[in-house]
Amino acid sequence: MSADSRVASRYAKSLLSLAEEQGKLEEVHNDMQLVDATCKESRDLAVVLKNPIIKHDKKRSILEAIFKNKVSDLTLAIFEIICRKNREEILPAIAEEFHIQYNVFKGIEKATVTTAVKIDKGLRESFEKMIKQISDKKTVELEEIVDEKIIGGYVLKVGDRQLDDSIKSKITELELQFSKNPYIKEF
Repeated sequence: MSADSRVASRYAKSLLSLAEEQGKLEEVHNDMQLVDATCKESRDLAVVLKNPIIKHDKKRSILEAIFKNKVSDLTLAIFEIICRKNREEILPAIAEEFHIQYNVFKGIEKATVTTAVKIDKGLRESFEKMIKQISDKKTVELEEIVDEKIIGGYVLKVGDRQLDDSIKSKITELELQFSKNPYIKEF
């Protein structure tokens, strides 16, 4: 974990505690998701936040111009604090870390399923049920990725575990088995 990610984690943890204490947890969570999405969509914003030449009060003004009337007063106050502490460049990391800590606080398991085609509602529910059994969590946040290279089946990632039941992995496994010829003696 880098120094910036540790600092972002501390800010996110403090913000989570404060938002929960003030009864604004859901509101601030939505704000942080908006900040995260905006930073990912706007390369210009990310560049401005990291630029050491742009003054901190100018960065705060830019953040306020973008997010005023879209986020809560508590979120705007966090912008003020990070700008005053010259930490604007870690705002995207704070937003990401806030979501991770929110999921931990709420008992939500984040998982990713990769399939060759888009999954339907029934299959999604099956994956969610499987994830709940694996993780012992009651709520699941399932991210779907479509990757035609896996040919068929699925790859499911839950925390640090991965279930690979894709056709591609089975073909790779067969290729490995066929590369070992039992009739040729190895030296």
